[in-house]
Amino acid sequence: MSRHHHPEQLQLFRALPGDLAPRDAQDLMSYPFFSLAKSKRLVPIDYRVGSIVIRVEAVPEHGMATIWDADVLIWAASQVVEARDLGFQPSRLMAATPYEILNFIGRGVSLRDYNRLKAALDRLQSTTIATSIRQPTERRLHRFSWINEWKERADGNGRALGLELILPDWFYSAVLQDALILTIDRAYFSLTGGLERWLYRLVRKHGGRQHFGWTFELTHLHAKSGSLSPLKHFAYDLREIVRRQSLPGYRLALEEQPRRGAVLCFAPIDGTTFAGSSPTHGKPTTGEKL
Repeated sequence: MSRHHHPEQLQLFRALPGDLAPRDAQDLMSYPFFSLAKSKRLVPIDYRVGSIVIRVEAVPEHGMATIWDADVLIWAASQVVEARDLGFQPSRLMAATPYEILNFIGRGVSLRDYNRLKAALDRLQSTTIATSIRQPTERRLHRFSWINEWKERADGNGRALGLELILPDWFYSAVLQDALILTIDRAYFSLTGGLERWLYRLVRKHGGRQHFGWTFELTHLHAKSGSLSPLKHFAYDLREIVRRQSLPGYRLALEEQPRRGAVLCFAPIDGTTFAGSSPTHGKPTTGEKL
């Protein structure tokens, strides 16, 4: 990963110390880019709605990158945004220790956790994405992996010095645009379920924009999740999340509405109640990208 291998002459960016605010990329919060299962997924995600095209493919050796693996991208986005805001020059070529990454995303720091991090990096590097998002036309797809490449660093005596990784331009350019980044609750890292994590990111993406909250039809949510779970099981799992009220900062409710069927309602905890409000429907509207 030496600089002469890269025509654009990437400058190495050393991860910043300290307790940074977690930031997430809105595109990753809105669309089905990751497996929600802890078991290996090889079935591609193929999502097409309007002008939005997303195709995610995995290799048999590693399986598809999961929503837990995406914590590494949240760490990376948080580093890049913080560096930029402090007046430093970030880069797609990043260096950090496993401890720094694992500590930020709320994981343990044992050898087993380190090996799990390496497996996550392998999945992020081997999963391939093709998407029309932020492309001039849906016919022109941007193809990339979540991590272009990564390696373990060591000194001349073989002593471990940490990791280096290169972020893809598609992700990095989104992170550098303020309008495409949101701060998330650190409690997100404590959410254990894949669907629960995905739902928090979707709710955080939309729920913060409307005081009265949003509603989504369950069939629409099912399609947006990319989940392989049948709709019946998906709906059951959603009801369990609503029962637990486990999403930090938001209230959830399930309602039956005429002509729409079962809908999920959500709003910020400090917002008004659902009763008497006019939630914004979570359907794509003219000019809006959901």
